[in-house]
Amino acid sequence: MTEFLPSVCPHDCPSTCALDVERLDPRTIGRVRGSARNTYTDGVICAKVARYAQRVHHPDRLTTPLRRIGAKGEGRFEPISWDDALHSVADAFSSAAAQFGEESVWPYYYAGTMGLVQRDGINRLRHVLGYSGEKTTICNYLADMGWLAGAGVKHGLDPREMAEADLVILWGSNAVHTQINAISWANRARRARQAPLVVVDCYRTPTAEAADIHLMPRPGTDGALATAVMHVLLRDGHADRDYMATHTDFSRELEAHLASRSPHWAEAITGIPACEIESFARLYGTTPRSFLRLGYGFTRSRNGAAAMHAASCLPAMTGAWRHLGGGALYSNAAIYHLDTTVIEGTDCRKASVRMLDQTRIGPILTGDRGDLGDGPPVAAMLVQNTNPAVVAPDSNLVRRGLARDDLFLCVHEQFMTETARFADIVLPATTFLEHDDLYRGGGHTYLGVARALIEPHGQSRSNHEVICALAELLEADHPGFHMTAWELVDTTLRRSGWPGADEVLAAGGHDCALDFPTAHFATGFGHKDGRFHFSPDWAALGADHTKLPTFPDHCTVIEAADADHPFRLVTPPARSFLNTTFTETPAGRAAEGRPTALVHPKDCQQLGLEEGMLVRLGNARGEVLATLRPFDGLRPGVVVVEGLWPNADFSGGLGINHLTSADPGMPGGGGVFHDTAIWLQPA
Repeated sequence: MTEFLPSVCPHDCPSTCALDVERLDPRTIGRVRGSARNTYTDGVICAKVARYAQRVHHPDRLTTPLRRIGAKGEGRFEPISWDDALHSVADAFSSAAAQFGEESVWPYYYAGTMGLVQRDGINRLRHVLGYSGEKTTICNYLADMGWLAGAGVKHGLDPREMAEADLVILWGSNAVHTQINAISWANRARRARQAPLVVVDCYRTPTAEAADIHLMPRPGTDGALATAVMHVLLRDGHADRDYMATHTDFSRELEAHLASRSPHWAEAITGIPACEIESFARLYGTTPRSFLRLGYGFTRSRNGAAAMHAASCLPAMTGAWRHLGGGALYSNAAIYHLDTTVIEGTDCRKASVRMLDQTRIGPILTGDRGDLGDGPPVAAMLVQNTNPAVVAPDSNLVRRGLARDDLFLCVHEQFMTETARFADIVLPATTFLEHDDLYRGGGHTYLGVARALIEPHGQSRSNHEVICALAELLEADHPGFHMTAWELVDTTLRRSGWPGADEVLAAGGHDCALDFPTAHFATGFGHKDGRFHFSPDWAALGADHTKLPTFPDHCTVIEAADADHPFRLVTPPARSFLNTTFTETPAGRAAEGRPTALVHPKDCQQLGLEEGMLVRLGNARGEVLATLRPFDGLRPGVVVVEGLWPNADFSGGLGINHLTSADPGMPGGGGVFHDTAIWLQPA
């Protein structure tokens, strides 16, 4: 007898959707649909998760531990027992620690699952044994820094307030591809209140196609657009000076600075006609209930933090925060105040242990002393929840580092990824339907929990099980190693002041929404002075801040186009993939086709390029081949390659991140995937 059971989507998306999953038998699922128990999800989920049965029951799922018998990267392995595999890993970690010191071991992870137990438990092993730390910069670090520079705390509006807005702006978010729920809520405002939808994005995405207004800045110039909007707000009397005097650090110096940042100034930088900037600024300034939904995309640039800060200044200038449906949302991560001590073992963390930047994995594995400092080389790794051979920037360096004969690599994965092909030991991993976990949604206000719904595929084991087994072999002791995943969920919730795991499960989640005054910062922003900061203290947020602006501005630190590299490359998500997850599903691959370069028709004409031909994209870091598609939904001089296709899907076997840089964004690091200068020519 089939039944629908509750679960939570674990994937790297702000929506963290509540799900109803059809269980056909103890090993098999059928349909997956959105659940109305979470009033933000409200039954809406993306197509890739709706067809999750294709993934969980894929014939290429790993089923048994494997030992490498070929060259690194060749992909030749033999099956071994779990006991042999775990002892091999533990022996390698012990050997590296004995020869080079504990910091030579680097557990490496990220967001293949957003569940706190299965994602972050690797840190418990790290902290107890003194292994090198990981600075998690690759996704939203720059966005965090920009938002915190102004607001001081990582929360904002309840996204359900979008339905009460008279204007919705999606800035740097292709929600049709990456957060379908945000589009669903924006459409509620459009239907009920005739609220215009404005999209700010550097190319005409499906979200932009659905918008009433599309503002299309050149990549890396969003700060100039936001600054020019502020110029108009002040010039035309749309700024709420009473609000700024009470709730912000607004100053005469800021006003003088903005006086020179006109729409005509911004047009030269962004490519957006001054008249369009003027029109948008008037619309924003005369619409108190304006909901600004800020995404990650426009921050993945060397100046991304400065751009996020500039955009986040807008509701502080108009006083939109005063109104229901007015203000901004970047992430609500701070509202959950979760005590993850038992999950992560933070009570054992040693301040002296070095932190290695995950975005810099290529330079780190190839011995860059600027990253390693005075410490040892990385001699052993455990990789969970990520596929750095494809996902990380400067793939040439990453692959060179992973191919080192003196690096022991264990990869715990669901499929034989390109990173796994470099491993000495590969361990089969469960999916979210095969283990228990705890979830929080940055894009909404719900805590969610989920139990395993089906039996593990083959011999696969959860991240938590693997970490605990290694801890036993390595004689690492901590209470978290002696708990089940569900006990960790329950303990974490109760220590954080929330209902227990069983209660949250029975309720279909727990809504942690802030009250109106707190969510709208009426009781103060997150800085010590309680004010929004137009003038950020960049030094307090990171080391490399000297080139960041004192006030909201366009920050000229991007990898600008030049005579040798006249194009700017952007590498946004495809609708059917999520990083390299779902690149194995038949429906997703069929929908996306093949790696494709979108190029403006004028550029095609000048270069003699025709639709369907192979083109070569390159810079000093490498060259990549892709299929050309002329596309007038971007500015001349911009190239877009959607989707993080596996390297093997590109002609020549080199993927798009061979072109992107591992340079850290400012301040303090961050992936700069949309900040790449290239040349383009026929293949």
